[in-house]
Amino acid sequence: MSVCVVLMVKSKARMWWLLLFGAVGDDHPGCTVIGSNNTIGYHAVIGVKCQDMKYKVIGNANFIMGSCHITHDCKIGNNNILANNTLLAGHVEVEDYVHTAGVTVVHQFSHLGSFSFLGGGSVVSQDVPKYMMAAGERAELRGLNLVGLTRCGFSVAEIRSMRAAYRKIFMCVDANAVSLEERLAEVEQHEELVHVPAMRAMLQSIRNSFAENRRGICKFRHWNAS
Repeated sequence: MSVCVVLMVKSKARMWWLLLFGAVGDDHPGCTVIGSNNTIGYHAVIGVKCQDMKYKVIGNANFIMGSCHITHDCKIGNNNILANNTLLAGHVEVEDYVHTAGVTVVHQFSHLGSFSFLGGGSVVSQDVPKYMMAAGERAELRGLNLVGLTRCGFSVAEIRSMRAAYRKIFMCVDANAVSLEERLAEVEQHEELVHVPAMRAMLQSIRNSFAENRRGICKFRHWNAS
């Protein structure tokens, strides 16, 4: 059986894709669109007719390990790593540089923001904003993806600003004193933090999660003084 793949050539650089042993597909020309420099893991199945008549796009330079499942209407960006047994339900959007650990399940219509990380065995039922880490049987936000941000070249100053913003939004002493909207607005008006583009992108990612037809963000732990 042949693998149905359409290569999206966006530059003159050398393009490639790699199917590891046991990866198979079916003859449905034009149904699966895959960009360049992607690696498909062992015994993966791509290009076969899924349980929906609509199909979306996988971008460039992704590493999709064995036994992953990307369901109908998903949209996968670039430079993502989906570890073994990552399962994405329908209409999930994965931005860029997202990393999932093994046996991760993502609920339909959820969004995974760029540079986010999902811990092993997580069940993600809502959005994970940019730069953040989520983990747990019912995944909660666990702070910033510090290792991933450092590896991807974010500066110490950028990371420090994002950590300060995260603490003000999600780790205030009494999270019930003011609403999430009020805490976001306070950070947006902070004289130092507001000038950091990465911090502004993080705030916008949080706000986008509450737009119409979005699922909101994963739960987070409320901290107190005790």
